[in-house]
Amino acid sequence: MDDRGGSFVAVRRISQGLDRGTTYHSNSAEVVAGSAAWLGRGLSCVCAQRRDSDARPSFELTPSQEECLHRLQSRIDVAYDSSNPDHQEALRALWRAAFPGEELHGLISEQWKEMGWQGKDPSSDFRGGGFISLENLLYFARNFPKAFQDLLRKLEGDRAMWEYPFAVAGVNITFMLIQMLDLEAAKPRTLAGTSFVKLLAVSFSLEEIASFRADNESAFDLLYCIAFKLLDHQWLEMRASYMDFNSSIKNTVMKATRRQLERELLLEDVTRLEDLPSYSLLTR
Repeated sequence: MDDRGGSFVAVRRISQGLDRGTTYHSNSAEVVAGSAAWLGRGLSCVCAQRRDSDARPSFELTPSQEECLHRLQSRIDVAYDSSNPDHQEALRALWRAAFPGEELHGLISEQWKEMGWQGKDPSSDFRGGGFISLENLLYFARNFPKAFQDLLRKLEGDRAMWEYPFAVAGVNITFMLIQMLDLEAAKPRTLAGTSFVKLLAVSFSLEEIASFRADNESAFDLLYCIAFKLLDHQWLEMRASYMDFNSSIKNTVMKATRRQLERELLLEDVTRLEDLPSYSLLTR
């Protein structure tokens, strides 16, 4: 805890492996991911201001909601493993989706900097977000290729001065969403998290959910895509520069993105993620 204010610093993986029935909870609505170099070298931190309004009375999960939440939490708990062939292939698939026709010379290569990783080994950046942060990027690339390419190649807006590291930003967005939705608790205790869980299983029966493969459970991935486009929109609106990614400007953009998503998740007429106003920012 910072003695100068109501902020604290937490590391993303601190709760990994803890019993989800414990009372560990960030209880924050102002989470901003990143260190002085955004993720530093594999650490993802948050500086958060606590707000009493974040908490809400507990609610009972339906069996389908409980199953969907458990499956999502299982994904969140998977760390990126550079020795895992499936993880290696997912990373290669991300390269192919980002740069079709351009040969990748290795999983450790200077080429990765073209995508906005901090160095030539993306695995060091995944430590803050886990394997799900790679899955999120890959889902974005495959399902919204135009929006993905627009952000990767900075094709929208006046980008002469207003750039940011695409891939590292993506990992931070994953981290921010996990915190915002309180997904490391047994069940969410924030308004946004509660609303999201209610959307998880809105269209499916428990029997249908039980038959799904993990890669078919895409609500979190879709929210990630929306959040990425919203962050980019906020970045351009603030006319921030690349150097601002190491400053309080970056924190301000992340906070604004989070607050907007929280507001939209609480709208009465939102019954699915496609109803979120920011969904309109996505293009396929």
